Amino acid sequence: MRKIIKQISKNKKKGAFNRAKDRVDFVSGDAQETDIAKTKYRVASCQSTGKARPNNEDTLLTLNTYISGLDMPIAFGFYLVADGMGGHQSGEIASNYAAQGISQYLMSHVYQSTLFERRTLTSSDLREHLKNAVEEAQTLVLQRVPGGGTTLTCVLTFGDELFFAHIGDSRLYHLKKDGSLILHTRDHTLVKRLVDLGEITEDDAELHSHRSILYKALGQSDPFEPDIGEFSLEVGERLLICSDGLWGVVAHQQLQHIIQNSEDLDAAATNLVKAANDGGGPDNISVILIERLT
Repeated sequence: MRKIIKQISKNKKKGAFNRAKDRVDFVSGDAQETDIAKTKYRVASCQSTGKARPNNEDTLLTLNTYISGLDMPIAFGFYLVADGMGGHQSGEIASNYAAQGISQYLMSHVYQSTLFERRTLTSSDLREHLKNAVEEAQTLVLQRVPGGGTTLTCVLTFGDELFFAHIGDSRLYHLKKDGSLILHTRDHTLVKRLVDLGEITEDDAELHSHRSILYKALGQSDPFEPDIGEFSLEVGERLLICSDGLWGVVAHQQLQHIIQNSEDLDAAATNLVKAANDGGGPDNISVILIERLT
């Protein structure tokens, strides 16, 4: 597990998550059994500093593997985008610690406990583990990066069960079989709250000078209440996890078109980042795409 966390940090420092085909895949020694797994996912990712920021404060992490040695191998993975805040290195460090905190907890309490201890985890167990993993990340950011903070949007896959954790304004989208692109998360911004209260319209929100101000984020001591949810993904459907450097520039309809019509998943991830940069690239851009294959 420590080796995995070190590899995550090493790859982040080297910029190894900056290309669509760069993914962190850790497979157990019984990987030859995975071709009979009931549920399979394909993952692609892409990241860019953008055209206006001097450094990259986003952290992107994907892990797509299997827990084998069981009656039937189980697809296991977690995928996250964390958009750091605080300026200069604080944001980058905060988002990196968030990724480390979550990955360390999930590898220990979900992956290893299932692989080595043969524990049977219920949906309730998995939700609780994801919640605890986010709290672990919160503790780590508070301890290591005082005054820093980060958004966090994370998906945990365990067989055909999917769970998400969310705080801030990174987003999780779901491209359904009928072609519709559904937003699973709610932005924790002051402007979104004004929209919900009916005080301003969605059109007003897009132009509001305070549209990026968060009222909830990882690293804030109070309030800290991440959204935790469970959802299903049908075969052929796709998920998009992204920072506001993408969705704040590329319109909803264009996101849908690119994901649906690109040559493959890697091309879709690359094309999404290109679209954000073509739109000015005012912020760091992070994209993860997940497709259910079987």
